[in-house]
Amino acid sequence: MQFYYYSLIAGIASLIFAAYAAIVILKKSEGTPKMKEIAKAIQEGSKAYLLRQLQVIAVFAIILAIVLGIFLPHGLQIVLAFVVGAVGSYLTAYLGMHIAARANVRTAKSAEKGTKEAFWTGILGGAVTGFAAIGFALVGLSLLLIYLTVSQVAILIGFGFGASLISLFARVGGGIYTKAADVGADLVGKTELNLPEDDPRNPAVIADNVGDMVGDCAGMAADVFESYSVTLVAVLLIASTYGALSAFSFPLFVAGVGFIGSLVSIPVMKKFGRTPNKSIYMGMASAIVVAAILDVVLVNVMHLGLALLAPVLAGLVLAMLLFWVADYYTGSKSKSVLKIANASKSGAGTNVITGLAVGLRSTWMPVLFIVISILVSYYAAGVYGIAIAAVSMLSLTATVLTIDAFGPITDNAGGIAEMAALPANVRKITDQLDALGNTTKATTKAYAIGGAALSAIALFVAFSQAVHLTAIDALNPTVAVGIFIGALMPFIFSSFLMESVGYAANLMVEEVRRQVKTIKGLLTGKAKPDYAKAVDIATVNAIKSLAIPELIAIVTPIAVGLILGKAALGGLLVGMISASLMLALFMVNAGAAMDNAKKYIESGKFGGKGSDAHKAAVVGDTLGDPLKDTAGPSLNSMIKVVSTISILLAPLFMTFVLLH
Repeated sequence: MQFYYYSLIAGIASLIFAAYAAIVILKKSEGTPKMKEIAKAIQEGSKAYLLRQLQVIAVFAIILAIVLGIFLPHGLQIVLAFVVGAVGSYLTAYLGMHIAARANVRTAKSAEKGTKEAFWTGILGGAVTGFAAIGFALVGLSLLLIYLTVSQVAILIGFGFGASLISLFARVGGGIYTKAADVGADLVGKTELNLPEDDPRNPAVIADNVGDMVGDCAGMAADVFESYSVTLVAVLLIASTYGALSAFSFPLFVAGVGFIGSLVSIPVMKKFGRTPNKSIYMGMASAIVVAAILDVVLVNVMHLGLALLAPVLAGLVLAMLLFWVADYYTGSKSKSVLKIANASKSGAGTNVITGLAVGLRSTWMPVLFIVISILVSYYAAGVYGIAIAAVSMLSLTATVLTIDAFGPITDNAGGIAEMAALPANVRKITDQLDALGNTTKATTKAYAIGGAALSAIALFVAFSQAVHLTAIDALNPTVAVGIFIGALMPFIFSSFLMESVGYAANLMVEEVRRQVKTIKGLLTGKAKPDYAKAVDIATVNAIKSLAIPELIAIVTPIAVGLILGKAALGGLLVGMISASLMLALFMVNAGAAMDNAKKYIESGKFGGKGSDAHKAAVVGDTLGDPLKDTAGPSLNSMIKVVSTISILLAPLFMTFVLLH
C-alpha cells in the first residue's frame, strides 16, 4: 500500500471520531425552554455571521482562482488544490462552531450532575473541532497526493494557500466580531451599570456569546488547520528535493502517529474530569508520551536512524513547553496575574502598565525554547529536521484544538447558566470551567503562535528552494529594504485590527446605552433587550473591516517580489516572521494576563465586583481583549498567507522583476 493511503485512513478515522463525538453531544439534554431559547439565539447569530462572511470569501477566492489559473504553470491543478484547501478549512471552522454552539447549552445542563459530567461534555464538544481539523487536512492532502507524482508536489502549495486564505478571514473577522461585542458589553454593563457577567439585561450579551463561537472557536479552528496543513505541505516540498521516498513519507506517518496520541488523550481527560486543571495537563502529557513512543517505533521500523528522532522529540517537547510557559504567565493564579490585579488597586493606568510589562517580558522564554528546538533539529537533520520538528509539534493538533474549543464552550455555558437563572451550584461549576477555559485559550494560542513560527521557517526554506535563493545578504540595499518592510507589516496589520475593534465597540457601547435609555423596564427585567440589533452591529462591522488587512497580507509580498525581486522578498519574510512572532506573543500573553487579573478580582479579592480595583481591571481587560483575541492570533494567519503566496508565485518572481 502506498504511504499516502495510510494518511488517508488516519484522516478518515479522525473524521469518524469527530462524527461520533458530535452524535454523543447532540443526544444530551438541552435543559429548560429558557436555556433552549438562549442557545438558539447564539446558534442563529453564529450561523448568520459565517454565512455572510462566506459571501465575502467567495469573491476573494474566485478572483484569486482566476489569477492563479491564468498566470501560473499547472494553473488548473493549483486551482483545484486551492479549492480543496479552502473548502477543508471552511468546513473545519463551520462544523466545529456548529457543534460548539450546541455543546454550550448541554454543558450548562450537564453541570447539574457535577463537575466531571460538565467537563466531559465540554471536552467532547471541543473534540469535534480538533479531530475534524486533522481529518479534513489529511484527507484533502492524501487525495491530492494520490493523483500527483513527487515531481508535481509543488502544486500542493495551492492547498496551503487555500487554507491560509480562509484562516485569515476567520481569524480577522471573528476576532473583530468577538472583541467588539465583548468590549461593548463590559464597558457599559460592568463599569456603568454594575451588571454581572452575562446578565440578560445587557443588550450586548448574546452578541458576546456569538463572538466566542465565531472568534475563539471557528477562528482558532481555521488558524490551526492552516498551520497543520501548510507545515505538511512545506515539509513535502523540502522532501521532494531529497529524492528519497522515506523523506517524503515520514512526515505523513508522524502526523498519523499524532492522531493516535490525540485519540488516547480524550479518555484520559475523561478519567481525571473531577479535577479539570489536572485533566488538561494529563491529556496533553498522554498525547505527547504516546506519540513519542510510537515515533521511536516508527523511526526504527523505517530504519531512519537517530538523527531524525531528535527533531521529532524536539517538536513534542516544544509543544508542552509552550503550553506551560503560557500558563506560567497567564494562569489564573500565576504571579504575573496577581501582580496585575494588585496594581489595579491604584487605578487603570497602573493596571495597564503592569499588564504590558508582563506581556513584553513573557516573550523571552517561548522564543528561547523555539530557538533551541530549531538548533537541535537543524544540527540533527538539517533544514529537513526543522520541518520535521514543526510536523511533530503540530501532530498534536487534535488534542490542542479540543482543549481550545473547550474554552468558548464553557464560556457560553456560564453565560447560559446566568441568563437562564440556573441554581447557584450550577453557576459555581460553570464559573470554574470558564476560568479554566480562559487559561486553556491562552495556552493554545501560545501553541498556535509557536506552530506558526516553525511553519513559517519551513515555508521560508521551501521558498528559498523554489527561487534558488542560497543566502540573505543584509548588506544588499534591496534586501535590507525587504527586511524593514517585513518587520513593519505586523504593526500596520495589527493597527487596522485594533482600530476596527475600537470603532465597532464604540458603536456597541452607544447601542447598549440607547437601549437602556429607550426600553422601559429593561434594567428591572420587565422588558427584553433587542439582542438582534447588537448582533447585527458586530456582524456588519466585522465584515466591513476585512478588506484592508486581507489586501495588506496578499498585495505586499506580491509587490515586493515583482518590484524588488526574490532576494528582497526573502528579506521581507525574515523581517515579517521574526517581528510577528515577538509581537504576537506579547499581545496574546499581555491580554490573557489582564483578563485573568480581572477574573481574580471578580472572585472577591481587592473588593470584588463593583470595586474601584475591579473597574480598573475592566479597563485593562478592555485593552487586553483585542490584543489576545484579535490582533495577536491574526498574525499567525498573516505569517502563513504571506509565506504561502510567496512560494505560490515563485515562478513569476523568477521571471519578472521591475527593478534590477
